[in-house]
Amino acid sequence: MDGIANAAQFLGNRFSTNLKGTFADMTVQGWIHILLRPYLIKLAGRHQMAAHERENARAEAEAAEKARRKAQMSPNDLRGRVEVPEDTDSEGEGEPAGTATAAEPSWGKKARRRQREMIRKLLEAEERRLHESKEEEEDKDIEEFLIKE
Repeated sequence: MDGIANAAQFLGNRFSTNLKGTFADMTVQGWIHILLRPYLIKLAGRHQMAAHERENARAEAEAAEKARRKAQMSPNDLRGRVEVPEDTDSEGEGEPAGTATAAEPSWGKKARRRQREMIRKLLEAEERRLHESKEEEEDKDIEEFLIKE
């Protein structure tokens, strides 16, 4: 038991001696450092956060510019690339309805009509998407000139 009591007394004496020595030997420069350090850390943190936000904004702008340059396809460009079958429901000029060539399968009227409708819907959806992305780019261009408060 005496060993524990002696160890506790030793640690207590050492702690009080070191604490008194720290504040007794403190210079004016040390006191200023202790008082200003939290404010300097906050100021440096704000500066670092602003620099990080500027870097993120620059990287996002570069990515948006790269995406804008990459996706410069208008709906009119897409129209020329996709072949929409005609609305005729006749099978073929001289072929019977049930025969199929190696290049073209023989489809029924409903299957051809469904295929045409599907292609039209896909084209319309792509045109809508391109139109919306173009509007978003215009909004971003306008947003650059707005004053943020």
